[in-house]
Formats: sequence, structure tokens, C-alpha cells
Amino acid sequence: MRITGGKLKGRNIKCPDGVIRPAMDRMRESVFSILGDLSGKSWLDLFSGSGTIAIEAASRGASSVQLCEKDRIKVKQVLENVSITEKECGVRIGCHFLAVELFVKKCKDSFDYIFLDPPFPYKFRLDLMQSISDRGLLNPGGTVMIHFPEEDMLPERIGNLVLCDKRVYGRSIVHFYKKGPDGAENG
Repeated sequence: MRITGGKLKGRNIKCPDGVIRPAMDRMRESVFSILGDLSGKSWLDLFSGSGTIAIEAASRGASSVQLCEKDRIKVKQVLENVSITEKECGVRIGCHFLAVELFVKKCKDSFDYIFLDPPFPYKFRLDLMQSISDRGLLNPGGTVMIHFPEEDMLPERIGNLVLCDKRVYGRSIVHFYKKGPDGAENG
């Protein structure tokens, strides 16, 4: 896997042991192009895998980045990948190694961008998105993105999150949600 833009463009990221389905370069590059400048923004990468999405956000200027991955087999490689990034980008990436559902339940921070890339067989997408809405993890004007297989569907509204864009990448989809009228932001 390689970083597609920013300070670390072209850098290869090592894949950790364990089950992993890395986000395609094309999909990552497209998502980050849609978002534009991340300077001064906060980012949360859920189901982080190798940490590539968090590293990409730091490379593209995010000033506060956190990731969450529950697979303990991946810890050593994720920390190594993040360490190199922190030195080169000057951005500390907070690493949390626990179940995403538990992290969301305990998290007291809010973010400008939240990216979820759960395993494709994951059955609790809707519940997790509802928890993100209920817990107020998204800052006003922020965006939640979730990557999932095209045969699955998510509603246009989840709590105070309203679908504002969707992109298809092969057999997968990324939905972009913003806070709706009940949550101060829309579109």
C-alpha cells in the first residue's frame, strides 16, 4: 500500500499480519480528493487495519489524528508505520487498540472527519453509525465516511447524520454523511 498524496506521497506502508482488506489506492485517493485540504482538521480512523487511512490524513495536513484497531496482532506494525509518519509529518497519531464499539462508547472527543472501514462481513454498521451520531463524535460541518460492499445498504439518514454523497469503487461504496437539521448541519 502506498500513500497517495501530501507530504508522504508515494511512501509504501507495510501491511501487518492478520486479516486485512486494505483500502484501494484509487478509492483512498478519490475520497481524499473529495475532502480537499485537511489543514488544521481532526481525523478518526475506525477499523484502521495498517493505519494507512490515518497516515494518509496526516500526510494531507490533518493536525489531530487518531486510529482504532482491535486486532492485537497488528499492533507492532501499526505502531511502526505511525512512528515513521509522526517523524516526517510532525503529527502525533493517537493509537487505540480495542474494539471500535467500545472506543466509540468511551470517546469524549469529536472530530471533523470520521472514516469507517469495517470488515465487509461486519453486521453492525447501522448500530455503530447510530452510536457515532448519539455520542456527538462529529464536529459541526464534519463528515462521516463509511466503506462497505455494494450489496449492503445503509439508509439516507442515521440519527442526525444525513447522506450527502456516495461513491462507487468496483464492488464497494463509500457513503458520506453530514449532520442533518436535528444536528445543526446539512449538506
